[in-house]
Amino acid sequence: MKNTIPLFLIFSLSITLSIAQNTSIDEEKFILLGGIEQWITIHGKDRSKPVVLFVHGGPGSTMSQYNNTMYKKWENNFVLVNWDQRGAGKTYGRNIPVTVDETYWIENPLTVKQMTQDGIALAQYLIQHLNKEKIILVGTSWGSILGTEMALSNPELFYAYVGHAQFVSFSDNIDYAYQTVYKMVKNSDDTDALKKLESLGKPPYTSAKKYGQLLRIVKKYERKNSTPAPATWFKLALEYDNEKDSKHRYDGDDYSFVHFVGHRKLGIKSMVSDIDFKRTGTEFKIPVYLIQGENDILTSKEVNRPYFDKIVAPDKAYFLVINAAHGHNQSVVERQYEVVKKLVSRE
Repeated sequence: MKNTIPLFLIFSLSITLSIAQNTSIDEEKFILLGGIEQWITIHGKDRSKPVVLFVHGGPGSTMSQYNNTMYKKWENNFVLVNWDQRGAGKTYGRNIPVTVDETYWIENPLTVKQMTQDGIALAQYLIQHLNKEKIILVGTSWGSILGTEMALSNPELFYAYVGHAQFVSFSDNIDYAYQTVYKMVKNSDDTDALKKLESLGKPPYTSAKKYGQLLRIVKKYERKNSTPAPATWFKLALEYDNEKDSKHRYDGDDYSFVHFVGHRKLGIKSMVSDIDFKRTGTEFKIPVYLIQGENDILTSKEVNRPYFDKIVAPDKAYFLVINAAHGHNQSVVERQYEVVKKLVSRE
């Protein structure tokens, strides 16, 4: 006798598959923000779930190109949005002329004000596009500057701000980073790093190259004192693993970094030189949660914990993660998830 599947089971299965297809969301596209096309990705198993907007660091260190192993399990409970900011990744590649030289860099500056407006426009788009009241904002490193500005500017768009590797003041952060890593290098046998730090001298610097040299040493010593992220987290998705996109990410990273720290020879002023959240960013109308690597040198607990203590917000909490430095690792992402999940359960 022939095995047959009852029609009602086939019908039920087709309904289930149809519902799953209708509720999930997988979009990767350019949208108009601030007068230019900017790249976003939206992924989640159920589009009715809360939306989390990630504001990447760098600036220029986009996250959309990875397979998203780092946050993959979040897609069961959230709709995740990554955004290639102005001057970064696919957004950079979409908007540059055929030939890019120093003149382009000079005539097309990046500013915190403009990028904050871009971020606000994106949040408004997501709320309308996904039919939400508000979204959750997560910023890392440079993204913590942009995220803080967005939260202060338009708090009505966000349930909360979650900052990771929180900047307070670029000058305070970089001064502390130099002093700290100098002591660490001096107590080691790293003569090459010591010579480099002594030749650089204390910041501020007039060239982006010098900031880059300092930060390479800082990252080296952060790696020595932290648990790394799994290598699988940073595997490129197939559609991004090509020469064109790789070049745009690389060039956009340089372009963004020069505007981040400034470069006197080109007349480019640091876009964060005036940032001081101790003065301008202590009163929030939404909850604020900061996640901090214990061994983070660049945005250290010694600088951002006193800032956090001054914050006035409806709710706030500070989480110190052991064996973590400036970047992401398993413990950092797990803490982020705990914070965001608990936040949603209270809404």
